[in-house]
Amino acid sequence: MSMIVSSIGQGLLWGILGIALFLTFRILNFPDMTVEGSFPLGAASAVTLITHGVDPLLASLAAFVVGALAGGITGLLYTKGKIPILLAGILVMTACLSINLRIMGSANVSLLGKKTIFSPLAGLPKYFDAIFIGLTIIVVVTLVIIYFLQSELGQAFIVTGDNPTMAQSIGIRTDRMTNMGLMVSNGLIAFGGAVIAQNNGYADINMGIGIIVIALASIIIGEVVFGELTMNQRLLAITLGSIIYRFVLLIVLQLGFSTNDLNLISAILLAICLMAPWLNSLLHLDKVIKKGVTVHD
Repeated sequence: MSMIVSSIGQGLLWGILGIALFLTFRILNFPDMTVEGSFPLGAASAVTLITHGVDPLLASLAAFVVGALAGGITGLLYTKGKIPILLAGILVMTACLSINLRIMGSANVSLLGKKTIFSPLAGLPKYFDAIFIGLTIIVVVTLVIIYFLQSELGQAFIVTGDNPTMAQSIGIRTDRMTNMGLMVSNGLIAFGGAVIAQNNGYADINMGIGIIVIALASIIIGEVVFGELTMNQRLLAITLGSIIYRFVLLIVLQLGFSTNDLNLISAILLAICLMAPWLNSLLHLDKVIKKGVTVHD
């Protein structure tokens, strides 16, 4: 039971990353590699500030700011420097490795004995603090993004991703929309890194490895499992996809696999989900399902 509760809590916390990446990966069609640098950057910033006596909530918000700055630099390299999308993200991601070491002063920093955003909930049953904090953050972030996407600015942001040429023709400054999207996305990624680091009790220089695969898994699993959805429903599906992903990892670990295999398993799972339409057409699953429904009727 504790493992199930833990998986739900972890799914909610990691769902922040899925929603953040959705803004760039799905809406802007921007394959942003910055996330593997901004995630540990947010964790390093928040943990270092907390160890120096800063309030955990303020430290988490500071992580959002530094993550947004990292995303903004990627945006400027792409829009102003004319550096290819992937390369711009990789450059900032690489730079973040050195910056993180500068911030922390070592490869990892512990929060043992320090107050975190989870500390006030210490009286709750084990793992329920992660569910409470994760659910609160996810609800707030989702509602804010829904409100934003339905605003005039948000519609301009969506059009920029759908058709940049048309967006420019109607007066939308696509470069600004791209920079804004990267800043908000990486800000949320860094904030997620800060929250997860506090939940884990430490920040590590290597905690960003494979983050983009985990975030993408939440998006893709949500889309595959729940099918065609509206924009608002897709945001909810990402969180549910993150929880499903955590349950899959739990099952895999129960089968005897090592935690060292999780990145490999995540990559395989994501590949299968991405190939789902092709596998469906290859195996004619949709026809089999329809035939079964017809026979049943």
